[in-house]
Amino acid sequence: QSAGFGQQPTITPMPMPEGVVGCPPGLEYLTQVDQLLIQQLIELVEVMTGIEMENKYYVKNTMGQQVYFAAEQSSCMKRQCCGAARPFAMSIIDNSQREVLHFDRPFRCQGRCCPCSLQIMEVQGPDRSTLGFIKEKFTCNEPVWYITDANDVRQLVIRGPCCCCICKCYADTEYQILSADESSQVGTLTAQWSGCFQEWMTKAGNFSVTFPMDMSVQMKALLLASVFLIDYMYYEYNSGGGGN
Repeated sequence: QSAGFGQQPTITPMPMPEGVVGCPPGLEYLTQVDQLLIQQLIELVEVMTGIEMENKYYVKNTMGQQVYFAAEQSSCMKRQCCGAARPFAMSIIDNSQREVLHFDRPFRCQGRCCPCSLQIMEVQGPDRSTLGFIKEKFTCNEPVWYITDANDVRQLVIRGPCCCCICKCYADTEYQILSADESSQVGTLTAQWSGCFQEWMTKAGNFSVTFPMDMSVQMKALLLASVFLIDYMYYEYNSGGGGN
């Protein structure tokens, strides 16, 4: 169901899949999807005052059912002073109100041309064990991130468009999800154009990420985390103190 500006839509939860053996608790949902839609909530206080608030997101399947809810955890001072570069934790909550994933992004100065200050995000599972990392690669042109497992072995690569094409200028922006050796494309991460009014008035973004249905839930969780890292790096800029 659609909602007006600043109104939150009516959300239907995705039913919990049954009979999934050996899957970390709460990640069973990921076995049933090959695409996730990430919708940031519009914070009216932030729109009206410019005071940076903690971001919140709905994570949905293609039927519009809520798979997870994502909530940022950060200090007010760091949000106002550091803007989009702020350190934060992100809790991923399932429909039973359990934290099933935890993302941690430390403070790093923005700018991939600075090899000593590249962005990184750690992804933890339900028991807070490390599932893997998203690591920005040093480049001078198009942005690149390595998706690694808990042993820091590269599993996937995300490659974006060139610097001049990375903003959502009246169109979607696509990032390729590639195999570890970059020989084949296995999915796509898309920053979606939300329309002139929302793009101009807010920094609330909409994203999607596609991947093979049979990809492991750990890799799907890492790709979900990469959406948030890319959002803060490139699209968290319209209000408050943030942005590149």
